[in-house]
Order: sequence, then structure tokens, then C-alpha cells
Amino acid sequence: MSKEEQEVEIMTEGAVKDSDKIEKSSLVKEILSWVALFVVAVLLSQFLTRVLLVNAMVPTSSMESLIEPGDRLFGNRLAYKFSDPERFDVIIFKYPVDEEQDYIKRVIGLPGETVTIEDAKIYINDSDTPLEEKYLPEEWVIENDGYRFEVPKDSYLVLGDNRNLSLDARYWAEEAYIDELVDTIEEGESYTYVSRDQIRGKAMFTYWPRFRVLTDYEETGNE
Repeated sequence: MSKEEQEVEIMTEGAVKDSDKIEKSSLVKEILSWVALFVVAVLLSQFLTRVLLVNAMVPTSSMESLIEPGDRLFGNRLAYKFSDPERFDVIIFKYPVDEEQDYIKRVIGLPGETVTIEDAKIYINDSDTPLEEKYLPEEWVIENDGYRFEVPKDSYLVLGDNRNLSLDARYWAEEAYIDELVDTIEEGESYTYVSRDQIRGKAMFTYWPRFRVLTDYEETGNE
């Protein structure tokens, strides 16, 4: 092999090695870019779910027909940062009897109010006019009479929309007794209400298996 041919071969080998280095460098850069994108996505997801949003799933029919069993939804953690929950808001909160569980119900009674249930009607502060509840999916026939709640100053009374199937404030005193958190059902009445610090956020919209903005239907339940 002549000297010129040797030089050409050496240059060719060098070019191949440089090309391999460039390809490897490009591959490393691409991998690092994907890793960085993944890390940013994870951090953004953590920020959203820990600071801005509550991710929840509804396993029961207690909020039909606003929210169906199996719906997944987001709640706004900051909704009550500078304001208080209002009547008819749908909220996500820690279940008073077991704070490891999240529940979703509708605010009916506000702090300091007296709420009476008589013959499937709700009266606030002994008003002669019952609340108008257009969101109820069917006639309320179960546990619909004989309740009187004195809502504490720092708490809220919440009920499910589907009253015939909802495990809500009507039952929590008994649930606390069954779970042996108290010695009597009367003592369990302290578990009847959702305190301000147990509220995790205001339900905003379902995203699976359908998208629906919940705040549009708070009072009427109509689409």
C-alpha cells in the first residue's frame, strides 16, 4: 500500500470515528433531553396535584346525576384560599369518620346555621320556605324526615345529591359509633360536620370517562 493510500485510510478511519462520536453524542443529548422532559413533567404534575389540584375518583352513586360512578375529577385546592364555601358548592373533603378517605358532597348548611329536614324538604334557620333543590335525581324517600342539625361555627353540613343512596351527614354519627370512635351515637354527632380544615378543594370538572365542568351545574343540576 502506498503512502498516499495509507494516509487516505487513516483519514477515513478518523472520519468514521468522528462520525461515531457525533452519533453517540447526539444520542446522549437526545436521551438527556427526554430525561429532562420527564423530570419536568413529573415535577409539574407534583406541583399541580399538591398545590393547585385535587385528583379524585367517585366510586358510588351518591352524587348522581351530576357525577356518575367511576368518574374521575379535579378539584381546585385554592378555591377557598381567600373565600369561604358557599351553599350548593360541591366539595372534596376528608371524611370526618376516617380522614384517610376523600368524599365528595354538596354544601347544604353553612357555619352557625340550623338545618332541618322535614318530609324530604330542607329548611334553613326555621324558614317557612324550603331550599329549591333541582339537582336531586329522583324522589327523596329514604331518611328524609326528623333531622335537625346545629352546624358549628367552623364547619359545614354536606349531603349527597342522590339522597336515597348517599352515606352523608345523616349517618356519620352512627358510623363513628360503629367504628368505636365514640361511646354513644350522641357523642358521634361531632363527626356529623365537615370542618373548614377538612375541605381539600372545590370540585371543578370531570375528565374521565367524560369531560364536564361541574361548577356550571351547582344549583340547578341541569346541562
